[in-house]
Amino acid sequence: MSFYLGIDTSNYTTSTAIYNSKNDEIIQCKKLLPVKNGELGLRQSDAVFHHTQQLNALFSELLQKFSGNITAIGVSSKPRPCEGSYMPCFTVGLNSAKMLSDALKVPLYTFSHQEGHISAALYSANKKELFNKRFLAFHVSGGTTEALMVSPNNDLGFNIDIVAKTLDLNAGQAIDRVGLMLGCSFPCGKELEQLALNCNENIKVKPALKDCNCCLSGVENLCEKALKQGKSKEYVAKLCLTYIEKTIFLMTEKLKEKYGDLPVVYAGGVMSNSIIQKNISALIDCSFAKSEYSCDNSAGTSYLAFRKDSHDKSTI
Repeated sequence: MSFYLGIDTSNYTTSTAIYNSKNDEIIQCKKLLPVKNGELGLRQSDAVFHHTQQLNALFSELLQKFSGNITAIGVSSKPRPCEGSYMPCFTVGLNSAKMLSDALKVPLYTFSHQEGHISAALYSANKKELFNKRFLAFHVSGGTTEALMVSPNNDLGFNIDIVAKTLDLNAGQAIDRVGLMLGCSFPCGKELEQLALNCNENIKVKPALKDCNCCLSGVENLCEKALKQGKSKEYVAKLCLTYIEKTIFLMTEKLKEKYGDLPVVYAGGVMSNSIIQKNISALIDCSFAKSEYSCDNSAGTSYLAFRKDSHDKSTI
């Protein structure tokens, strides 16, 4: 039995996970970084501080949930798998992983936060065959709204090229801005979804696309206008999510026309929304990460560590 530790310290979540290679199960322990009411996020210096405060407690919680020895460690060391990608908050997880690797005398493998998202999506959607194929992936969150061409690389992670993206606001930012407008707490995704589920009106929108890229800043203005016109909070919430859903769907259609009928996988916190998942799934053949693997997590990183370690040992 082998256990693989994953660590991810993204801008809004401290996360640890263990992948059990014997039963193909993942245990996760994660915690959102605290954000003051009415604020839209954290400065990087504050994120680093909170990760430092939270990571030890999460390790203690995780270690109580399994018994065994750690075989290898995987950690998210940067936002994207490209040169120059950097965010200070990831240094907390990386430095902790280095100390644990030295203390336990086990291999350490570094991946990007984005690779972890994609890995978690493939694992939880039961699409592991795509680890060895070319496919389209959407990473849609508060910090990222990108369509990606993904293919396997020699390090058992992914080669990732951005083939479309937002030209202004990220989808998660739009959701949080509209959510705060409606009195929701940051991050606003879950509360906005609950409001939208209570709206039965059919809402039509016309998303703004430039080639395969999108523009999302307009949805905030549309929602503000609707609220001033006396529309209910439920209506405004559904308007916001419908706009984002239609935008992602139209981007997908254009990309499939351009690159062919490739498999499509959706990852990131925004894509855990049940309304968005239900409506897009009804229109195209696609895969979504399960809700608990959609938001920032170290589960995908722990699974990547297993893949890398297994490959390295098989070539010795």
